Amino acid sequence: MKKITFLLVTVILFADFSAFAQDERDRVITTAVPFLLVAADARGAGMGDQGVATSPDVFSQQWNPAKYAFATRENGIAVSYTPYLSEIVNDIFLGSLNYYHKLDDRSALAASLRYFSLGSIETRGSFEESPILVNPNELTFDLSYSLKLSENFSMAVAGRYLRSDLGLQDNEDLGAASTFGVDVAAFYEGDQITFNSFDARWRLGANISNIGPKMKYDDAGQENFIPTNLKLGAGFDFIFDADNRLGTYVEFNKLLVPTPQDFDGDGDIDGEDDEEYNEIGAIEGIFKSFGDAPDGFSEELKEITLALGAEYWYRDKFALRAGYFNESEEKGFRRFFSLGAGFAYESVVIDASYLFSTSSVPSPLEGTLRFGLSFHFGDNYNN
Repeated sequence: MKKITFLLVTVILFADFSAFAQDERDRVITTAVPFLLVAADARGAGMGDQGVATSPDVFSQQWNPAKYAFATRENGIAVSYTPYLSEIVNDIFLGSLNYYHKLDDRSALAASLRYFSLGSIETRGSFEESPILVNPNELTFDLSYSLKLSENFSMAVAGRYLRSDLGLQDNEDLGAASTFGVDVAAFYEGDQITFNSFDARWRLGANISNIGPKMKYDDAGQENFIPTNLKLGAGFDFIFDADNRLGTYVEFNKLLVPTPQDFDGDGDIDGEDDEEYNEIGAIEGIFKSFGDAPDGFSEELKEITLALGAEYWYRDKFALRAGYFNESEEKGFRRFFSLGAGFAYESVVIDASYLFSTSSVPSPLEGTLRFGLSFHFGDNYNN
């Protein structure tokens, strides 16, 4: 156990998401439970933290639950493990448990649990006081239903319970905050197309996730937006023959959360500006987020992240993956390359990925190996 203060953990933990603005022009959007924006599975992580338009797998709940309607096995269950700040501590991690069940060829139910542990922390008001051990953590529990509306198109709706327990601050219990969110997702998987030297398939995906009320820790504290997010993506599979297949993917993400700004025009974003910012409602904030950046359209574009990825499968037994993620330096400065691999044997799939940061802002996932384990069973559904 590492004996570090709550404040230090919070600063290091959220460095990857906020990059700590240096002046009024750096209007970084921050939210509660930001771990929801981290890829919880090794497959998506290996392709640059994306998955809204990739082929269906057991971990589709985070990316696009509409993909479950196109799953080719009746049931799937999977677990994943992501060490966090592994170069500093050994008890901070993100884990997930996922399950889906196809009701028939056109519909599916799925559930998932994501748990983020900030480890064990000793906190005290002064050196003379006895330390108090706390275990701050955050979690979400999801349920989704997906349905094919045609042979190539499906939609899904998901409900999510979010809970955040950050333990003690100044020896006072912050209490656990909770709220709920809703996802609305769509997925298109085209028919196989024949070209001169290869076959191909298009995929398109979209998901608006975490639509819901703000999160509040106590009656006197401020309300925090949850990470309502819009994902749009496309994929194109090159099917060279029965043994060799290459998928290429692109994904765009935008937080549907208002941009912090200098409401009173004094040149600084301070407490008075925060009060007006916090008066913005959750649904109102979604619509504001498309046009409230003070520098106009050019700044709105900076709030969009880009992920590029590729996945090569050989005989559906061995996979190699690579990806790149890019975010504006004024909006968080997350930039990294990722590599990944997958191994399939009968109904079992093992995935692993590794991240290389290319940003001057340290990433909590730098030098981290992520793992995933999936099992498929039941009837086959050939799409």
